[in-house]
Amino acid sequence: MARFNHYKLNQKEKMGLLDEFYTMVSYLKDKKEVENFFKDLLSEGEAIMLARRIQVAKKLLEGLTFEKIKKQLKVGFDTITSVQHWLMEGFGGYLKTLQKDLVEQIKNEKERIRGINKTNDSFSFEALKKKYPLHFLLFNIFDEIKIEEGVKNERNLIKKAKEIFKKIKK
Repeated sequence: MARFNHYKLNQKEKMGLLDEFYTMVSYLKDKKEVENFFKDLLSEGEAIMLARRIQVAKKLLEGLTFEKIKKQLKVGFDTITSVQHWLMEGFGGYLKTLQKDLVEQIKNEKERIRGINKTNDSFSFEALKKKYPLHFLLFNIFDEIKIEEGVKNERNLIKKAKEIFKKIKK
């Protein structure tokens, strides 16, 4: 695509183009749609350039110095300065999006840790109950009653278990 000088546009034309762009982006519903839209819209270099700005913003929020960011991401001081300006003086888009990203990362990490604890802890009570079901028969029965009957407290759980055992005895 040929280079275009946006300074030659009047304010009304600029606002119309930007409004159309923002409207199109707002129609996207999920990550896959966003990904496909920007793959079609931007060259790989343009997308990487935008992604690097996001990385710069994250590093700035982590408190890294300009020098460290420059070395790690191989970007110029002008880019870092621009991103810092947008972070501090912009419309809040960077901060809001980066906050959402941080919350999502924390949530994913918690889920990952829970998954590790559930699946890899072969000495947990739950793992032992699965490995030796007959040794933990009563516990497993109580767990099934809780799930099937929706029993919440222990007193009702014991009553329900007695009823089931009486039925089994007959």
